Amino acid sequence: MIENKHSNNSHETLEPLFNPRSIAILGASKSEYKIGNLQVKALLDGHFNGEIYPINRNAKEIEGIKCYESLSDVPNEIDLAIFCLGANQVQQGLEDCARKKVKAAIIFAAGFSETGKEGIKQQKLLTDIARKNGIRIVGPNCVGLVNLSNGLIGTFSPAIQSVPINDQRGVGYVSQSGAFGVLTYMAAAQNGLSFNYFVSVGNEMETEFSDVIEYMIHDSKTSVISGYLEGAKNPEKLRSLAKEALDRNKPIIVMKTGRSKAGSRAAASHTGSLAGSDQVYDAFFKQVGIVRADDYEDIISFSKLFLSKKLPNGRNTVIITSSGGRGINEADRCESYGLTINPLSSKTITEIKRNIPEYASASNPVDLTAAASVSNPELFLAPLRALVEDPDVDNIIFTEFPFNWTAEHPLLQEFIEICTCSDKFVFITTFPLDGMTLPLGTAELVKNGIPVIPGNLNPIRGLAKLVEYSEFYRKNLENQASIITKKIEKQSLQDMLKPGTALSESEASMVLERYRIATTKRVIAENENDAVQFANSIGYPVVLKVDSPDIPHKTEADAIRLNVRTDLEVRKAFTDIKRNALDYKPDATIYGISVQEMLPDGVEIIVGASDDPVFGPVIMFGLGGIFVEIYKDISFRIAPLSRQDALEMIEEIKGKDILLGARGKAPVDIEAIIDVLLKVSAIVTDYKHSIDELDINPLLVYENGIKAADAMIVVKNNVTDNTVIRG
Repeated sequence: MIENKHSNNSHETLEPLFNPRSIAILGASKSEYKIGNLQVKALLDGHFNGEIYPINRNAKEIEGIKCYESLSDVPNEIDLAIFCLGANQVQQGLEDCARKKVKAAIIFAAGFSETGKEGIKQQKLLTDIARKNGIRIVGPNCVGLVNLSNGLIGTFSPAIQSVPINDQRGVGYVSQSGAFGVLTYMAAAQNGLSFNYFVSVGNEMETEFSDVIEYMIHDSKTSVISGYLEGAKNPEKLRSLAKEALDRNKPIIVMKTGRSKAGSRAAASHTGSLAGSDQVYDAFFKQVGIVRADDYEDIISFSKLFLSKKLPNGRNTVIITSSGGRGINEADRCESYGLTINPLSSKTITEIKRNIPEYASASNPVDLTAAASVSNPELFLAPLRALVEDPDVDNIIFTEFPFNWTAEHPLLQEFIEICTCSDKFVFITTFPLDGMTLPLGTAELVKNGIPVIPGNLNPIRGLAKLVEYSEFYRKNLENQASIITKKIEKQSLQDMLKPGTALSESEASMVLERYRIATTKRVIAENENDAVQFANSIGYPVVLKVDSPDIPHKTEADAIRLNVRTDLEVRKAFTDIKRNALDYKPDATIYGISVQEMLPDGVEIIVGASDDPVFGPVIMFGLGGIFVEIYKDISFRIAPLSRQDALEMIEEIKGKDILLGARGKAPVDIEAIIDVLLKVSAIVTDYKHSIDELDINPLLVYENGIKAADAMIVVKNNVTDNTVIRG
């Protein structure tokens, strides 16, 4: 056996999978009902442009192609082997591939890691063989791989071959579900969009989801990368690939399943209990610029819109309709997805009115009435001429369009000329119930960058997602030119992070202080006299709290007193807190009673972090008090954070106006909040193998400055390595 000369993480080593010069079919069959026969026919029907070598001991030829008894009998090199074999034959076949120095394989068979311990063991054995010999593998338990550019139909699915191949391509698709992937492929083809690549990754034994994404990023034929994701196996790689795709203006749009709350867990911290798995994925996609599809329709409509080669300049949208009701309905839909339907300027309205009948409406939506569809189709051009001159208009949607304008029709050519000479994003949709009936000039419109999308694909939502992508893409370009990275030095915490422990508030506050996060003045008192002395030293009013690693939520234990103003009140508070704490948890370790300064009123916020099983440290931000307890007005991002990430977390919450100075109050110190978010990100990134949960709640922010009033940290049971390099 030979050692792999290439890194298995390199997209270049996937070339034999996508662009093989020769293919061997292991398990090729003369029986038309067997996968081995369907696969031979699929390559022939797809007009594969390389050599095909059926492997069958008992046949001289299959479908007119010479057969070989074994791989070793094939006189030429083989780039790709397609396994039409049962699970019990795969290992032998892979060992044969290793001897023949085959570069890649597609394995359809099920019966591996998805079946339990024995299957996992067998799959690992296959993985070891593949990696030792540099064989890139799709599968097992997959539907296969398709490359329309070279006729590689590497699948047994007749459904994929049953749909038309269209001219509109440029979209790669990778799926963790074979069946759902096939359905999406078919739906796209039936709506005029052919995926240039289709990959069903199956068990991701050797080549996984992000590896295929990487290949498509570097592929010149692919403009949009799409997929179906159940769970990211390599989120760090996916994160870096998303940045690379964004830099190349190649959007990644993914349908991620699992929006239920089943993935959330109960935890000691607010962050841990609020961070459901779907929320974390949502935050990850927002953070890296991956477009999240709600269903396969979004993948199709978004892709068709993006392939127009024009990005929207903003959210201001105008609807042109010949049905008042349809126009209102689409306006509602636009606003529900975050697009704005603003009134038109008086100048634009005047210009539109000059060219439409009196009974038509020049407001937004522009209602041309049924006359445009029935007897005066030229009316569709009248508002367009005025709207393309309006600087406040970004997007123009036609909810109807003349069906009888052919490619050569002069009005269609004029329509195309107006659109192509403008920076406005223009597209045409049709009524959802008539989704498959498109205008005669559709092909000409699409060729000239004007998408025509059936309403059943929800193109309004697709446009909203394209606008979001456009905003993120442009922001990324701006940040590249002006990014300032604030370096936060790693501080030593090894003496404090003991495995399997929770830190008391005073200990957690010391962690924050080492990273220069301001906390309240505090002293731990062991008796009443000390408490009184410390209170006088700090200055009244003060706060008294139990300091215990076993009581993270002091309010639940009635172990906190606020606004304590006299020596007598201090003594009573000390006694009450200690008694209540021991009643709440008799075996609690109590370090003492913390005497702290009473902070002046400010805006309460919460900053926290929890360790996600997929993404690692996840940062949470929100307003404190009832906003987090009841309304759950919070945002998440994956650590490490950039300054832009921190700013977006603040802008994302619904109550951000409170921070910006609602009802005449002065705005708070946003830069101070950003600073704390970045420092918390640094703490949990530096000690990602140690810290399980961290909460600062409340964190009081003022017009100038910020201070932590309470903190909590939980340390993992198994601390393996505290040395982490931050990106």
